[in-house]
Amino acid sequence: MIRRIPRLSVVALVALVLAGCGFHLRNAIRLPDQMGPVRVVSSNPYSPLAQSLARALDRAGAVAAQPDDGDATTLRILSEQWGDTPLSVDARGRSQEYTLRHAVVFVMRRADGTVLVPQQAIELSRDYLAIPNQSIGVDSEREILADELRREMASAILRRIDAAANAQLPAADTASPPPSSP
Repeated sequence: MIRRIPRLSVVALVALVLAGCGFHLRNAIRLPDQMGPVRVVSSNPYSPLAQSLARALDRAGAVAAQPDDGDATTLRILSEQWGDTPLSVDARGRSQEYTLRHAVVFVMRRADGTVLVPQQAIELSRDYLAIPNQSIGVDSEREILADELRREMASAILRRIDAAANAQLPAADTASPPPSSP
């Protein structure tokens, strides 16, 4: 019983410290209803990023635009590039460590042509090892990192859309009405 009290107080202290530090989980993104239907357009119709963005927009509450829907907000992926850059080499000059980079340029316009999210670029990167004489699993590790970067890119683009959409919403009138004179 005596040992339980210190453990309980340590757990309570940790919970109190975490509550006081301001840590909280990020809320799920909910796009405003007035955004209307959204279409994701990419130069590659089978782009995994475009498909991931369409799913993420759906989870955020956006309505998927139908192919013949002329008055839809359009998220256009203007450019998507991947690249591997060597970071380190061994004594024989062979690369051992790489940086995998994923860069995307996008813009989002409403159906009337007004810009909701101005054209911007996002670049994400991850480092990985590819030791030349231990090549088993390197390709699958790179693919796992590419999938992770693709998911993070979709989330980053969605956060930019959310920020832009919330910044353009009319502010709620929080001021109280002026007092009426008798």
